[in-house]
Amino acid sequence: MNAYKFLLPVILLTLLSSFLWQSCSAPRIQSNAQPVSHEIWDSLLRKHVDNNGLVDYQGMAADSNQLNKYLQLLSLNAPNKKSWSDNEKMAYWINAYNAFTVDLILDYYPVKSIKDIKDGIPFVNTVWDLKFFKIAGEDFDLNNIEHGILRKDFDDPRVHFALVCASMSCPKLQNTAFVADKLDEQLNQAAREFINEPFRNNISASPVQLSKLLDWYWGDFKGKYDSRFDLIKTYSDKTIDTSQEVQFLEYNWELNEQTPEKTKLLN
Repeated sequence: MNAYKFLLPVILLTLLSSFLWQSCSAPRIQSNAQPVSHEIWDSLLRKHVDNNGLVDYQGMAADSNQLNKYLQLLSLNAPNKKSWSDNEKMAYWINAYNAFTVDLILDYYPVKSIKDIKDGIPFVNTVWDLKFFKIAGEDFDLNNIEHGILRKDFDDPRVHFALVCASMSCPKLQNTAFVADKLDEQLNQAAREFINEPFRNNISASPVQLSKLLDWYWGDFKGKYDSRFDLIKTYSDKTIDTSQEVQFLEYNWELNEQTPEKTKLLN
């Protein structure tokens, strides 16, 4: 009986780890597709996303035919691992994550928070585990893209500044699509805007107040940066006192929707 009591937690932890890996891993897909154009998504972003990254979801809904056309383009043209460049693949998956997230919000709109769509066990059974779209005929969820592809296959933590989960504390949704030939510049710009936005990272405060993203995913950054201050200095417009302590801001999960109140909050 004592041996059983000792083994039970180990067995449960093993099963949970296996479940998490299967949940976040991407389905195996094959594609002979050529790199897709992101012009439709770019046009929708320019039209319905402001300079703060806030979204006019009602406007997006009015243009749902165009959004659905783009999502179908993504669904039918998965990246070819051999013939697409890394930048082409990364741009595809970042845009796919953001576009399908907007589509998910529209399916349940009006909603105050993406977490209201499905609230489950953190990192086990949440809205990000909903398999609500297909890529190359395979069922996908948002975790498949973020954890099973982008974090797994690409050694670039800047993706955390580009993926937007429709929440106020997330990085701003850029009002242009990510494209392969500008990807490095676009990721750097997204990083600069995220780090220097006081609502998301108050780097002028004492102690410095940082986004929880830099707590949750610090493991992805620490191979490239000696400390969080090292990361901040890379993108900050201001001189930072590195002798300070670091605090993490409470994450605001309210919908990143264009309203006068939310616009004022970011200006």
